[in-house]
Amino acid sequence: MKKHILTLLFIGFSITNYAQTELQNLTIENLSNPIGIGVKTPRFSWQLISKVRETKQTAYEIQVLNGKKTVWSSGKVISEASIFNTYNGLTLASNAKYTWKVRIWDNRGHTSKWANASFATALLNASDWKATWISSGLKNDTVNGIVPMFRKSFSVNKKIASAKVYVTSRGLYDIKINGKRMGDSYLSPGWTSYKKHLQYQTYDVSNMLSEGKNAIGALLGSGWYRTTLAWVGHKNIYGKQTALLFQMVIKYADGTTETVVSDDSWKVSKSSITYSEIYNGEVQDARIETKDYSLANYNDNQWANSVTKDFPKDYITASINEPIRKQETLKPVKVLTSPKGETILDFGQNIAGWVKVAIQGLEGQKITLSHVEMLDKLGTPYFKNLRSAKAQATYTLSGNGVETLEPHFTTFGFRYVKVEGIRGEINPDNFTAIALYSDIKKTGAFETSNSYINQLQSNIQWSQKGNFLDVPTDCPQRDERLGWTGDAQVFSRTAGYNFNVNQFFSKWLIDLSADQNEDGSVPHIIPDVFKAKPSDIKPGAAGWSDASIIIPYNLYVIYGDKQIVERQYPSMQAYLSYVQKVAKNDLWNTGFQYADWLSYRVDDSKRNVGMKSAITDNYLVAQCFYAYNTEIMIKTASLLGKTNDVVAYQALLERIKTAFQNEYMTASGKLISETQTAYVLALQFDMLPENLRTQAVNRLVENIKSYDYHLTTGFLGTPFLNPVLTRFGRNDIAYKLLLQDTYPSWLYPIKAHGATTIWERWDSMKPDGAFNDPSMTSFNHYAYGAVGDWMYRTIAGIDTKEAEGAGYKTIIIKPEIGGDLKYAKGSLQTNYGLVASSWKIENNKFILDVEIPANTNATIEFPTTKIETIKENGTAVNSKSKTVGSGKYRFEMEL
Repeated sequence: MKKHILTLLFIGFSITNYAQTELQNLTIENLSNPIGIGVKTPRFSWQLISKVRETKQTAYEIQVLNGKKTVWSSGKVISEASIFNTYNGLTLASNAKYTWKVRIWDNRGHTSKWANASFATALLNASDWKATWISSGLKNDTVNGIVPMFRKSFSVNKKIASAKVYVTSRGLYDIKINGKRMGDSYLSPGWTSYKKHLQYQTYDVSNMLSEGKNAIGALLGSGWYRTTLAWVGHKNIYGKQTALLFQMVIKYADGTTETVVSDDSWKVSKSSITYSEIYNGEVQDARIETKDYSLANYNDNQWANSVTKDFPKDYITASINEPIRKQETLKPVKVLTSPKGETILDFGQNIAGWVKVAIQGLEGQKITLSHVEMLDKLGTPYFKNLRSAKAQATYTLSGNGVETLEPHFTTFGFRYVKVEGIRGEINPDNFTAIALYSDIKKTGAFETSNSYINQLQSNIQWSQKGNFLDVPTDCPQRDERLGWTGDAQVFSRTAGYNFNVNQFFSKWLIDLSADQNEDGSVPHIIPDVFKAKPSDIKPGAAGWSDASIIIPYNLYVIYGDKQIVERQYPSMQAYLSYVQKVAKNDLWNTGFQYADWLSYRVDDSKRNVGMKSAITDNYLVAQCFYAYNTEIMIKTASLLGKTNDVVAYQALLERIKTAFQNEYMTASGKLISETQTAYVLALQFDMLPENLRTQAVNRLVENIKSYDYHLTTGFLGTPFLNPVLTRFGRNDIAYKLLLQDTYPSWLYPIKAHGATTIWERWDSMKPDGAFNDPSMTSFNHYAYGAVGDWMYRTIAGIDTKEAEGAGYKTIIIKPEIGGDLKYAKGSLQTNYGLVASSWKIENNKFILDVEIPANTNATIEFPTTKIETIKENGTAVNSKSKTVGSGKYRFEMEL
């Protein structure tokens, strides 16, 4: 009997333990245990983990402590909300460490264990800054001159409890303390609209200091602050003099505090970096390197004093986004020799970053690395598409043994590197390519039975990596590398699947608001490098400036982060008001437009019979995006409870559509531009009366057939091409376009030329191996990779509802089969946990495996008409769709 009771108790304990809901991935402001947040009312998030299906949170409790003192206890809050719960306690102190813990109650009456995490505040008030801006004052510290070194020695005479550094610069900094590099970020503080928005970073340096004498050493490069941007001579955009702002706060074990700040006591000298520039690269002379300048015992008597500057500090804020870090490393896959006898290293993958060299040579020996994306038909490095960018790293060796060399304040876009200056046979092991990009967390995975589609997915991700260096740039290689708004907005949903870009875009949108013009118009490039030297192209173009409305809303849909649309709403509203002002009778038919940028063009010298260039009327495109923006504003205003705005925008949207129909459509529904993009945009944004949409779909399909199932869309039409076909029942055509492998198509660069990234043009390299116009031919340009959004939402079938279901709180699983695919699988790490959809076809049976995270629910729609065959673990479903809670599910059905 006793044994029986013990067995029952054990079984009961096991069941309770199995059913226990646990918490993981605790974050504050989307960061895990951050050490320097600048938010006074931060938001807390967590994920529920449970092996029991349909687990939901019913209540939570948060406690925040400073040491042993409780500064906030939420009490038991009846709510399902497990993301973005706002702090509501005592005022947080600057430079203070807090611990926090959370527990939840679930829908089965269980209470979780407390889960613990921590955060530390940065400098929450402008008055907390005690440091002074300092510059080198050196005569040759100019945009095309040397990189200066700064140095400060100081003493620590007591036991250290903790030490933090708060630092930023006008330019880019690289800091060492006692001979060791501070942190693992590069190109900091990143690129912002420096005069209006500048971020500082926080570093924990407790373990880098020692009792006694210590030293700080800093390099300060020009970076985006004053280097040439956009075109030759367009330099010193934000200022002519770089500057450093540094503040170290040391807390001693006895409770006292000491600060070490940048001021005129810091010493300066020139470094071994004799030239550093974003486009052209970097020049280093190891013969004059001062390796021990950041050590305490270095003699700096011959160094000059730094110069203080009165640059403002009141607008500086703590970083909210991930820094740039070193990521993947690649070794050469081939050593090639060009017809000219040049030695070329092939790293096998087009990346953004640089090459680290470990080499032994003679004193004065010069090594030059020239970076390119492609080789021409003869195997010669192709430099023309770099335009004026030299993209070189040049090193003069000291001759002191093996020297390890790499750049500090520049990056390159490349797959191939021409190496000059090596004596004798080159050793490829001496060269390592290092990818650099913002340290955004990978969240999405996608795979199919088609190897070309898998390579397309790889190319999409690599182009995102190569162009997400603190700012979403268009390309990483030529003399441009700018934050083009159009590229960013068309790619934003795809970007948000592959990586967590919530903080990345949130930071960039602050710059967008800062650079927005008084009339509400939005520059085409953010940060706006044209403002200092205006161009002839005026701001406010459809599909480009619309990023101010589209991206904030997309971020809300992807992450459920309502605060972003709340913060950006004035900017969004101002931009739509601008469009209303320039429109005439609700028709946006004025001003410069990029329209359907880089759509298909026929080479007049090789015109194919029956083929024609796909040119869509500029203002037809603009009118469609006018409607798109207004529709988003209706949703956003509704979300924020702005009922008057909702009514006004609804009326505006009706007028916009009426104006479109009167101006661009015949009575039968034919559009003035008979292009794929025209019909795609009109259908996507419901510009046509409902009774005329079917004929529009038919016209679209016939157009695609007339190009032998090739797409002809440009930047603005491409993202919506396949979604429109799928929405209107022509998934067969969508799959044909996806799997097309001759020009123009997504797979053409892969099959014909072995592309490892997305290209700027459909034919950046032509079928005969010739290059397109080098003035605008990038081989790493993510815009056309926007098809990824359709792949994830349609092939894998992973999507989210909007409004209150945003952020994958309410999930949609709706795979659409086609293209002779035998299997497809996708997964996405959401703020609630992992969503996964995996399907395969075996013996005419469709097998679908789904995983739904706790505290969410999902509607699963099955791709079969044989409803009676749908079963879940052998049990009949008897429905075309099924709503489920969290858990893992397997469904089988006949096709």
